Amino acid sequence: MSNALALASVTAVLKDLLNNGLIDHDVDASVGEVTVSTLPPDRVDALDAEKKSRLNLFMYQVTPNQGWRNVGLPSRNADGDQISNPPLALDLHYLLTAYGSEEFHAEILLGYGMQLFHETPVLTRSSIRKSLAPPSIVAGGGGLPPAMEALFTSELAEQFEQIKIAPSSLTTEEISRMWSAFGAKYRPTSVYQVSVVLIESKSSTRSALPVRSRKIKVIQFQQPRIDEIKSQHPPSQEILTREPIVIGDNLVIVGTQLSSEDTRVLVGGVEVPSAQTVITDFQIVAPVPATLTAGVQGVQIVQNTLLGEPALPHHGTESNIGAFVLHPTIQGPVLVFNPQGSGGNPRSANLNFTVNPAVGPRQRVVLLLNEFIPMGSPLQPIGVPQSYSFVAPTAPLTSPAGGDPGATANITIPIKGVKAGTYLVRVQVDGAESPLAVDGSGQFVSPLVTIP
Repeated sequence: MSNALALASVTAVLKDLLNNGLIDHDVDASVGEVTVSTLPPDRVDALDAEKKSRLNLFMYQVTPNQGWRNVGLPSRNADGDQISNPPLALDLHYLLTAYGSEEFHAEILLGYGMQLFHETPVLTRSSIRKSLAPPSIVAGGGGLPPAMEALFTSELAEQFEQIKIAPSSLTTEEISRMWSAFGAKYRPTSVYQVSVVLIESKSSTRSALPVRSRKIKVIQFQQPRIDEIKSQHPPSQEILTREPIVIGDNLVIVGTQLSSEDTRVLVGGVEVPSAQTVITDFQIVAPVPATLTAGVQGVQIVQNTLLGEPALPHHGTESNIGAFVLHPTIQGPVLVFNPQGSGGNPRSANLNFTVNPAVGPRQRVVLLLNEFIPMGSPLQPIGVPQSYSFVAPTAPLTSPAGGDPGATANITIPIKGVKAGTYLVRVQVDGAESPLAVDGSGQFVSPLVTIP
């Protein structure tokens, strides 16, 4: 690759090409002394008093090369460290302008200059080395300007791409604007594009070790989808639809493209161990994690791709999120403490029971009581069973800093104004209601509590 001196080196080589070509064609015999320069047009006008014929090459624009502009990217890793030195690929745009001291001289010079560029469409590496090589030291001779001495180290001849010269064109409007910007008088001009110049930095980079072996894994893309969530009550293994789901049940996830080489089941954000799941392409059976709380829970299928040796899971695809309601259950007897009231007066008491799953400190708990009248029993004179609801008091904070108490399975709820009798007991946790047991005739029979 070249270095930052490449732009000036290209101009120097082109100037040398024009100089040698004019000498070889003996142009001096027809137009007299000729000067080849690389000055801006306004500076050439300042030298007009010399009345010399001149062929001037001016680099008026530099643009990125479209074919090389993305080669070597990205050049930095995720930490921002430089891992490569991508080349700066440039196209150089030149104006070849002829100045004549006499009639027809400008046309003659421009014709020879265009012929030289047409006959030399590529700057060979040998011609570049020859043009930029340091001259032999002659006794008593003067040294080269410092700028020319620096061009010897541009490494232009060593870059990958060869330098190509191609004629270009500008519209009359573009030429008019350009010469107006130069602030110079217009002269016969030809336009050329020289490409491509590759400039590369030599700064230190972080180099990765070479790849020892390559492995390609091709898998068919699939998108898992959850269509329905059912339940299964062990040990009967009967799959039920629209039945309350409680701790101890299995979830039956129905959908499409559920099976893969590494399928994970997330229930309420908790991953179910793969050993506890039964997976097919259209159905997954997984237990309800015991750590969930009552209420609405989400279910999602995550399919990873196994890569490497040993094979490790990498992020793959995810399904849509299905939802179900996890219902609490009342376990064991419902106990009555501190009953107050007698005769036909309403009763007050504290009801205590155990609920599964445990209730979180910020969950809303509501106790529901419905008077129980066994099937076939004579109706009371009033004939309307009583029903009540009581909201559990919020658990107090355990510290002044505002720390919440942990989840608890033991619930105590005060009741008052309740008629003495036997009641069916339900509990709602964040709107999820505990189920009631039924007998063979379809009547709700438990859990029950007797208010004395």
